[in-house]
Amino acid sequence: MGQKPLTDYLHLFDGLLNLTQMYGRYTQELGAYAKEEAARLREDGALRRTTSVRGQAPELLEYEKDPCAKCQAQKWMYGGLHSNMLLQYVAWVTYPVVLITFSAGFTQILAPQAVGSGIPEMKTILRGVVLKEYLTFKTFVAKVIGLTCALGSGMPLGKEGPFVHVASLCAALLSKFMALFGGIYMNELRNTEMLSAACAVGVGCCFAAPIGGVLFSIEVTSTFFAVRNYWRGFFAATFSAFIFRVLAVWNKDEETITALFKTRFRLDFPFDLQELPAFAVLGITSGFGGALYVYLNRIIVESMRKQKTINKFLLKKRLVYPAVVTLLISTLTFPPGFGQFMAGQLTQHESLVLLFDNQTWYKQGVAEEFVYSSHVPQAWKHPQVSVFITLLLFIVMKFWMSAVATTMPVPCGAFMPVFLIGAAFGRLVGESMAAVFPDGIHTDSTVYPIVPGGYAVVGAAALSGAVTHTVSTAVIVFELTGQISHILPVMIAVILANAVAQSLQPSLYDSIIRIQKLPYLPELGWGQEKYNIRVEDIMVRDVRYITLSSSYRDLQEALITGQLKTLALVESKESMILLGSMERSQLQSLLSQQLSRARRLEYLRERAQDNGTHVIIASISLHIFFFFTFNSFNFFQNILFQIAEWEEQQLEEAVNFNNCKIDPAPFQLVERTSLHKTHTIFSLLGLDHAYVTSTGRLVGVVSLKELRKAIEGSVTVTGVKVRPPLASFRDSGNSSSVSEVTELHKLWSRHRSLPLPREPNLPDLDDQTEQPSEGSLVNETECTELSSQNSPLHTDDQSELRYADATPQEDYLAQLPCDCTHPLKDGGSEAVGEQSPAPMEKVVSEGSPSPSKGQPE
Repeated sequence: MGQKPLTDYLHLFDGLLNLTQMYGRYTQELGAYAKEEAARLREDGALRRTTSVRGQAPELLEYEKDPCAKCQAQKWMYGGLHSNMLLQYVAWVTYPVVLITFSAGFTQILAPQAVGSGIPEMKTILRGVVLKEYLTFKTFVAKVIGLTCALGSGMPLGKEGPFVHVASLCAALLSKFMALFGGIYMNELRNTEMLSAACAVGVGCCFAAPIGGVLFSIEVTSTFFAVRNYWRGFFAATFSAFIFRVLAVWNKDEETITALFKTRFRLDFPFDLQELPAFAVLGITSGFGGALYVYLNRIIVESMRKQKTINKFLLKKRLVYPAVVTLLISTLTFPPGFGQFMAGQLTQHESLVLLFDNQTWYKQGVAEEFVYSSHVPQAWKHPQVSVFITLLLFIVMKFWMSAVATTMPVPCGAFMPVFLIGAAFGRLVGESMAAVFPDGIHTDSTVYPIVPGGYAVVGAAALSGAVTHTVSTAVIVFELTGQISHILPVMIAVILANAVAQSLQPSLYDSIIRIQKLPYLPELGWGQEKYNIRVEDIMVRDVRYITLSSSYRDLQEALITGQLKTLALVESKESMILLGSMERSQLQSLLSQQLSRARRLEYLRERAQDNGTHVIIASISLHIFFFFTFNSFNFFQNILFQIAEWEEQQLEEAVNFNNCKIDPAPFQLVERTSLHKTHTIFSLLGLDHAYVTSTGRLVGVVSLKELRKAIEGSVTVTGVKVRPPLASFRDSGNSSSVSEVTELHKLWSRHRSLPLPREPNLPDLDDQTEQPSEGSLVNETECTELSSQNSPLHTDDQSELRYADATPQEDYLAQLPCDCTHPLKDGGSEAVGEQSPAPMEKVVSEGSPSPSKGQPE
C-alpha cells in the first residue's frame, strides 16, 4: 500500500525535473503544475477502477458534449481481446455498425424528419414556411435516441445541428403546452420568438459558449434578426451553458466551471508579428478547404440520386447504406491496421485536447513530451512515420470520411468533424512553422518559440467558419479554450476564409436546403443588373381570383383545377379592385354548406310534399331512403335527376361571403417596386407571396419561386442567363437616379382611361386640384412609401397563410400561391373569371429609349 503512492510521487518528481524542457509550459507556476499532475494521477487510478462499470451502461441522453462520450464499451471490448486480432477487429467494427443501423432504423420508423442536422429545416421554418411533422413530440423522441446512438458509435459526426433541432423541439412543445392555458403563447409570433431563442440554446449548451451560440444562431438561421429577441437568446443560452457546466461539476468530471477545451498559451507574447502572414495563408487555405467540403458533400448526395439502380435499391433497403459506410470507416480506423497511421483510436474529444496542446511535437519528440499520458505515443507517434505524415493522413481521411458519414440517414451534424479537421490542419501548419524556426522567431534578442496549439485554434475557427459562412466561430473558439490571446490571428483567418468560401460555394446549410428542395430565398448579389429588375418584370399576370359576383360553380372550378392555398378576392372583373384574400379551407366550407346533405334532404322533403307523396325521412340516411322508400327503379332515377338538377341550380347562385373569413389585408406590392425592396420585404416579414396592384387594381402576383428565379437567373441550354426583357431594356438608359423618377401626369395617364368603380368624393376632387404640375417630378421611393402607408399592414391573420402540408419532397408548383406557370414556359393556367386582367401599359421614364413606332406612350 505504501509502494504505490511512492511510485506516483516519483513520477511527479520526474515530471517536475523535466518541466523546463517542455515548450509552452515554462510560464506556468510550479505549484499549479504540481496540483494538476497530482489530480491527474488520482484520476487515472479512479479511471482504472471504474472504466469497465461505466462502459457497460451508456446513458440515453447525456448533458455533456457527446451523448455517449463516456461510453467505453467499444474500447473495453477491444482491450479485452488483445490476444486475438481477428476478434479485436470484429469487436471494433460490430459496435458502431449496430448503433448506426439501430439509429437509422429507429428514426426511419418513428419520424424520418429527425434525420440530418436540423439547422436547414429550422432556417426554413423561421423564414415563415411550416414544415409538416418537424416540431412534434414523435420527432423529439426519434432525434434524441437516434443522436445518442449515432454519436456513441464513434463515427465522424457532429452534434451542434441536432442540438439546435432538439432545443427547437423543446421550445415548440413547451409553447404548445403553455397555449393550453391561453395568454400570449396562443400568438404565432410568440412561437417564432421561442424558436429563435431555442437555436441559441442549442449551440450554447453544446459547447458551453453562450455568446458564440447566440451569434452563431443569428448568422445561420436569420437573414434579418429582431433586436427584441437578442437579450432573450442571451438569457436562455447563458442559463443552458451554466447548467451544462454545473452538471459536469456535480458529476465530478470537473473541479469547477471552466472551459471545455482549456488551453494554456503564454499571455506575455502569444505570437510574433512575423507569424501573421502564416495565419493569413492558413485562413485562405481553409476557405478553399471549406468550399471543397461543401462541394464534396453535395456531389456524394447527387451522385447517389443519379444512379437509378442504386437509388431504387437503397430506397428498398434503407439500412444497407449506413451499415456499409460505417463498416468502411470502422475498418479504416482499426488501430492495428491503417488506423495506426492516423490516430484512429482517439475520440473527437481526445483528439481536440491533444491538438490544442501548446507543446511542440516535432522538436522534443512525442514520447518525451507525453511521458505522463499512456495512450498518446501510440496515437501520434509511429516508428516508421513522422508526425507530419500522421497529421496529413488524419486530415485527408477525416475529410472525406466526414463528408460521406454526414450523408447517412441518421441524426447528425457536420460542425464538430469540420472543427476537428481544421484543428488538425492548423496543427500541421504550426508544426511546420516550428520545424522551419526550431529556435523560434528572434525579436530584439529574445527567443519566442512557436506555439503549434495556437495554429490549431486558428485552423479550427477558420475551417468551420468557411463551411458554415459564419464569423461567430471565432467567438465560439474563444469560449471553448478560455483564452483570447490569439484573437487577432483568429479574426484575420476567419474573415479571409469566409471571403474565399462565399465566393466559391454556398454554406453547408444552404447547400442542404437546395438538395432537399426546401423553400428558400437566396441572397441578393452585388450585380448592378439585379437592381434594375422590378416586380412587373417577374410577376405572374394570369392570377386566379374570385369576384363578389362569383357563383358557387366558380368556387368549385377553382378548387378542382388548382391546389391553391389562397385566392384573391376582387370587386369585379372590370375593375379588378383587390378586396382581400380567402383561404382554400374557407372556400371548401362555403361549397359544402351550399351543397350540404341537410339542404338536399330539405329539398327532397319539399318536393315530396308538393307531389303529395308520403315520405318518412326522419333519422335515416339518404341511401336507405332511396332503396327502401321507393320501389320503382324509374322513380329512383327521377330522384337522382332531380338532385342533380337541384345541385346545378345551387351552383349557379351567387356566393354569400357573409359567413366566411376574409383576410382584408393581404400583402400588396406596386408594380414599380424594385427587386431589392421586394427581397427585403419578403425577408423581413417572412412572406411566401404578395399580390401586385396598380392603383388598387390586381395586376399580378409574385411568390418565392419568381423571386428566386429573378435573383439566380433562368439558365438556358447554352448556359447563358436570361434576364427579364424590360430589365434589359432599361439597362441602356441613364443612371439609376434618373430612372427612379416618373412624371406624375404620365403615372396617372396609364389608368385614367379605365373606369373607376367608385365616384370620387369632394375631398378627393380638392386633392386632385392640388397635385403638382406636369413639370414636377416625384420620387418613386416616396410614392412607394405612401402606397405602403395606405396599404394594409401584415397582421396576425396573414401569418396563417402558409404551407400547412409543405414537405421537402413536394414540387414547387404545389406550393405557389397562384396556379400558373413561369412566363418562359409554354402554356398557362386560366383564371377563374372568363378573362384574365389585361396587362397594364408600360411607362418609359425620361431618359430611357422610346418604344418602337406605333406603340402608345
